[in-house]
Amino acid sequence: MTTPEPNKVLERLYRETGWTLRQAAQEVNRIGTERGTPLRYREPSVHQWLNGHMPKADVQPLILEALSRRLHRPITHSEAGFPPPPGQPNSRPSTVEGLIDLGRQDMDPSRRSVLGAGLFSVALTVPGWTDVVGRMDAVQTGQTQHIGMPEVEMVIAMTERVSELDDEFGGRHARPMAAAFLVNTVSPYLRADASESVRKAMMSAASDLCYLTGYMAVDEGVHGTAQQYYLKALELAGAAEDHLTYCTTLRGMSVQAVDLGHGREAMRRADAAAAASPNAGPRMRAFLAGQQAHAAAQTGDRHKALMYLKEAERAMEKAESRSKTFGSYNPSSLTYHVGQVLYELGDIRGSIAALGESDRLRHHSFRRNRVRYLSMLAERQLELGHLEAACDTWGKAVEIYPLVQSGQCDQSMANMRARIRPYLKNKVARQLYERARVPADRL
Repeated sequence: MTTPEPNKVLERLYRETGWTLRQAAQEVNRIGTERGTPLRYREPSVHQWLNGHMPKADVQPLILEALSRRLHRPITHSEAGFPPPPGQPNSRPSTVEGLIDLGRQDMDPSRRSVLGAGLFSVALTVPGWTDVVGRMDAVQTGQTQHIGMPEVEMVIAMTERVSELDDEFGGRHARPMAAAFLVNTVSPYLRADASESVRKAMMSAASDLCYLTGYMAVDEGVHGTAQQYYLKALELAGAAEDHLTYCTTLRGMSVQAVDLGHGREAMRRADAAAAASPNAGPRMRAFLAGQQAHAAAQTGDRHKALMYLKEAERAMEKAESRSKTFGSYNPSSLTYHVGQVLYELGDIRGSIAALGESDRLRHHSFRRNRVRYLSMLAERQLELGHLEAACDTWGKAVEIYPLVQSGQCDQSMANMRARIRPYLKNKVARQLYERARVPADRL
């Protein structure tokens, strides 16, 4: 048996990271856990990789992502001395072709790729507004089918219904429905004959549905798939010259990054969303500034975080004074951001007060978010040693949880059980633990 040659290019990248062998192994393990496939690599494995032993095919993307995050630039297979992934396409598919392929994989679990489906990438290339505005290589007019505004209105209505299902019941069942609708109905519409105004309206509607489907993929923890939906949403929004959905999608990518702890990436996306929306109205400005505040706080920039938070509060006051109608970004959303900023800046008590107020203001039809944010509130109460208050808050989440099908809510409940287990001698904690036993069967 021949001894493999040392992987000199991988070793050069490893030296550039400044990691120890142990740190390198820990980063790969952490990304594996993030993807939903926990790993237990240690120093000898990293040493073997540097000496030329090829990592398993499903681990190679995790190593590349760890290097990309550390070095703040994309690292390809060839740069790390790995063979190209099997079945890699030679050319980039058109927007619609790529959307069909993505949707088909998502609507049929048996076709979902194991490699990197849930892998968040900090090295993702995100197109700027000027790169996508008015461009659409995928839309082919002159087909036999002709569409008008009734088809556009149907796609918009379907997206609203799916969004309502997601808010109330979680995205586990709603996302495959959305993916099937994208493949079987929306994609043919994008290729159909239509007037210029209808064509742009359809691309805008498709963009919004792609954004929603990506948002639901985040809920299930398949972060790589979510990023691909977000990219399609950006391309379609640019082609439709739809600034609103373009900015909303960038902001959604920032939310995904900050929730995973990637503050720098979240800040870049939040700033890009704000820069792409220079003429935003007050509610949109609050929507964008609130996310900028959260991302800035996670990076440790206290001054920027508080500055953006004040900007969001002023914008929300203007928005509320103009209209009392229910908006997608409302006082509950803003108060949630206040709680997140305060927590990132070390004010746990202030964060608890803000999250409590956010729940009081939140419409109770948003079941999925209530489970998540009540769980977050309880965790912070427990951090301060307020066990019984935490149990009371968790109890509200446990009551709602059986009505929701959500990966994020599943994780919140699993975290609750792990955190409460050391306190089972306490009567209140033990009662909560027993109440949570039945819904936990699906974890």
